[in-house]
Amino acid sequence: HPDDEVLGCGGTIARHTTDGDQVSVLFIADGSGSRGINAKQLEQRKGMAQAAAETLGLNSTFFLNFPDQRLDQVALLEIVQKIEEVISEIKPTIVYTHHGGDLNLDHRITHQAAITACRPLPESTVRAIYAFETVSSTEWTSTSLGDAFRPELFVNISGHLSQKMRALDCYASELRKFPHARSRESIEALARYRGSSAGLESAEAFMVVRVIVR
Repeated sequence: HPDDEVLGCGGTIARHTTDGDQVSVLFIADGSGSRGINAKQLEQRKGMAQAAAETLGLNSTFFLNFPDQRLDQVALLEIVQKIEEVISEIKPTIVYTHHGGDLNLDHRITHQAAITACRPLPESTVRAIYAFETVSSTEWTSTSLGDAFRPELFVNISGHLSQKMRALDCYASELRKFPHARSRESIEALARYRGSSAGLESAEAFMVVRVIVR
């Protein structure tokens, strides 16, 4: 969904682009359709994503426009094939995706589709897959839906937290007032907490799905 990229790894994206890396974001679902909004409002959500992309310095964004909160009604193969088309075009070496045990159904299906599309075939360019946490989904889940999020990789975003927060402001309509988990205060607090867990000022945390060293 548009805004998950900023919530889960916006600081890491900013760090990549600052270092000169080529970064693309693929949105699987439209992110708003389940709310009964119209086509104009869906385009506005897409505009928010494009504004956030500019703030983070992305090279490209892709929109598959599958129905929000209805990915379980789409054949997994269809989602996988669409992801494979994008992978074939941009040839990524690192992939960040949702945690597979999130409360949000779309997140769980996206995780499954992503790791399926990135399976380690001989010709694959993908060398690492990391799963990020998404506030108001990852921490709200139950272990009955999958393994809990256990951070294993911490990326220092101390120099990029402000850029992440500016990108987040592009999705102002998606934010809530504190103490809601999806508030600016809570999102910044999580970055500070993840940072302090690793002796850093601020960080984003990930689970390691796969790393291939050749």
